Amino acid sequence: MKVVIIGAGSAFGSRLSVDILSREPLSGCTIALCDIDNSKVCTTRNYVQKVIDGNKLKSKVIAGTDRKKLLKGADFVVIAVSIGGPAYFDNPYEFEMDIPRKYGIVQTVGDTVGPGGIFRALRTAPVLMEMVADINRLAPRATIINYTNPMAILTWVLDKYSNGQVVGLCHGVQGTSKLMASLIGAPYEEIGYWTAGINHMAWFLKFTHKKKDAYPRLYKAIEDPKVFKENQVRFEVMREFGYFMTESSRHLSEYVSWYQHQQNMLKPFVIKTKAIKNKRQAWFEDMGVKASSAESINLVRSHEYASGIMEAMETGEPMRFNGNVMNRKLIDNLPPDCCVEVPCMADNMGIHPCAIGSLPEQCAALCRTNVSVQSLTVKAIMEKDQQAAYQALLLDPSVCAVLNLKKARNLFDELWKAEGNLLRYYNTPTFAKHSQRIK
Repeated sequence: MKVVIIGAGSAFGSRLSVDILSREPLSGCTIALCDIDNSKVCTTRNYVQKVIDGNKLKSKVIAGTDRKKLLKGADFVVIAVSIGGPAYFDNPYEFEMDIPRKYGIVQTVGDTVGPGGIFRALRTAPVLMEMVADINRLAPRATIINYTNPMAILTWVLDKYSNGQVVGLCHGVQGTSKLMASLIGAPYEEIGYWTAGINHMAWFLKFTHKKKDAYPRLYKAIEDPKVFKENQVRFEVMREFGYFMTESSRHLSEYVSWYQHQQNMLKPFVIKTKAIKNKRQAWFEDMGVKASSAESINLVRSHEYASGIMEAMETGEPMRFNGNVMNRKLIDNLPPDCCVEVPCMADNMGIHPCAIGSLPEQCAALCRTNVSVQSLTVKAIMEKDQQAAYQALLLDPSVCAVLNLKKARNLFDELWKAEGNLLRYYNTPTFAKHSQRIK
């Protein structure tokens, strides 16, 4: 088995490599690490080699900056990249946070929705489209595993162009289910759940302890003011919509319109996001690995799904996980062919998403507010259509809550100008003609 990790200079490179190496059925695999930063990818390779040597494994690790030299014969390709600059500090990320703030929009993370999420998608998707063209040519049977945000938009685009299967992975379900278990005081191995929706807005439709409904205990737990305050946004949404959601209060506050009017609540979230700069340990904690174990050469496995999917597809032993896939008759009351997050099964025949039926209508309605933005952003990318990108911004919940049309246009134009070099993909004769028409 051969796995190529593109963007391996990030925390994903080392962490997913150890996850793979921790699974005995994958012994003897080749891990190919790729990153445009040679120094970072060499550091990751050296660490992974220490893990292999320290555990006397038969696996092999190689590394380089040219993905075309690494892709040939890959069975799995993991994409975990940040295009244009660091993911959560410096430009263009600072443009995407600071320019909207000038117009009164506070984004707490800015990587999935809001002006930041839209422009991150616009600058990232063209590069991913080049990647998938190389994968189609050099590893046509490879399964693509996407970790890059904005998850739904980019997985949607990758699926449009890939010859093989595409799945987007997040750790919201794993992290939230562990939180829910702790809130009701139950051992994690005794709880059950059934979760579906869209990325960062998936709903725990069922939550059980020893096969009994545990939602009453969850509602009881949040009667404690201290508990409630720790996750206020999520608990407020649960009270009104009836179901708990996968995303943290910090993140969720920007997927809905209501909290732009409570910006004092958002400021600590923004400070926490900016504190991520140069703190790789924060990433490992988010992936389910204690900071003290993050750089260990021991085979400490995270709660990321990727290595489990690989094992299931190699051995045929089924594995259930939540993945981001296209809505091909999976959720009836979300638009067909949008990107949804649903339970999936993996085995040696591939990845099999589970049909959910309909979400509770109130949950589907809230998801649709984000799906509309995603759909127009995908249209903008695939058709090189600036007006569609602007329409996506107009429909974004945070923008709707704060700006009129004129201010929204000024914000859009300022962001477009700031990121001009990263958006040159859209500067074609077809695009120029269309841009003239819409002025």
